[in-house]
Amino acid sequence: MQNLFAFLRRFRVFIFFSALQFLCLLLYVQFVSFPKSVYLSTASTLNGKIQSVEGKLTSHFDLEENNAALRLENAQLRRRVFTNFYRVERTKTQVNDTAYEQSFSFIPTKIINASIGRRNNYFTIDVGEQQGIKKNMGVISPKGVVGIVFKVGEHFSLVKSILTQDINLDIMIGIDGPRGILKWDGFHPKKGIVTGVSTDLNIKKNTNIYTLGASGIFPKGIKLGRVISKSRVEDQALWNLEVRFSEDYRTLHSAYVVTSLIRKELQSLQLEIPEDPE
Repeated sequence: MQNLFAFLRRFRVFIFFSALQFLCLLLYVQFVSFPKSVYLSTASTLNGKIQSVEGKLTSHFDLEENNAALRLENAQLRRRVFTNFYRVERTKTQVNDTAYEQSFSFIPTKIINASIGRRNNYFTIDVGEQQGIKKNMGVISPKGVVGIVFKVGEHFSLVKSILTQDINLDIMIGIDGPRGILKWDGFHPKKGIVTGVSTDLNIKKNTNIYTLGASGIFPKGIKLGRVISKSRVEDQALWNLEVRFSEDYRTLHSAYVVTSLIRKELQSLQLEIPEDPE
């Protein structure tokens, strides 16, 4: 305490002078407009910088809490995004073909998974039992035939692709032209082979291939592709026709499941065809 009093006595003149200087400066800034405005502007700028630094420090320490809040908000928003919902009801489009007395309904679907590089390839579609999908229903695309439903789950189904060794399609060459059997060539996802066409028939290159609709699985007249080459089957009077598919199965994203309303009747009648006597 004695040291403090000694310090004040020693520097009393300087302390008194500094106090008077501060009082004069305060009165000068308070009552003269120009220095007052400069002071307020400088103080405002300095205060803003201090608050900015304080905000950055505060936000840094609160970073984890803010991130958690953002993640929760994002999760709530994603639940409302339409693409994250499974659509239970699907619009069915029904087509009545009066010329052939056939009626089909079409259920739109999306392909969520696909294989094209195997010997037997499959597609996974986003419709199942809830939409009335059943085994052996046909699946088509805007440019051709996709395959046949192989297994059905509650929400999804597995489709055996046309790019497989054991799917044979009844086809016609041209509109109401000669009939044949189309199957995949087993190698290229864009090529198939048509067999069962007699060499007596003149098949021209680029002739279109269509579904025949004899099985009742697919409607008649769906374009499948076109003839790109032909050769004779060895030791047989038959053409081996190479076909390029209209659909590129490597880039396929949407399709339609086909429901035939007369398929059971057609199949039951065909079972009544008598066998040839031995």
